Amino acid sequence: MKYPICPRCKSENASKSGVINGRQRFKCKQCSYYFTVAKLGKQIDSYLVVKALQLYIEGVSYREIERILGVSHVSVMNWVKKYNVKPPLSADYRPTYKVLNHNELNNMVTSPDFLKGAGMILTELGDKYMMIKWERFRE
Repeated sequence: MKYPICPRCKSENASKSGVINGRQRFKCKQCSYYFTVAKLGKQIDSYLVVKALQLYIEGVSYREIERILGVSHVSVMNWVKKYNVKPPLSADYRPTYKVLNHNELNNMVTSPDFLKGAGMILTELGDKYMMIKWERFRE
């Protein structure tokens, strides 16, 4: 069995030395340092991180991203800070979005007036599709 590396001296020469708070404790044979292995946190799929940041850039609020993707709005805020993402400043356009299944998307795209006066992006969202559309503000 391979034991973890000592965080103090980086030695691979360690032995088990009991259990503390349900975690295995080790003792380094080189420097006599006691340590436990770092607990790994829950890993979020990078696909969700990218989708959340895309939605944020498009102007969707944190809470709406939470409702759409099922990821905490606090996590989205942390990702925005971590990756230093800033939404573009634009007062002329506002994004609207819809989550559609395949049939709804087909019906919408085949409509002749669908793209007039707007830009659009389609993205896959699990087994559904998200349509983000920019329309000019009407005065």
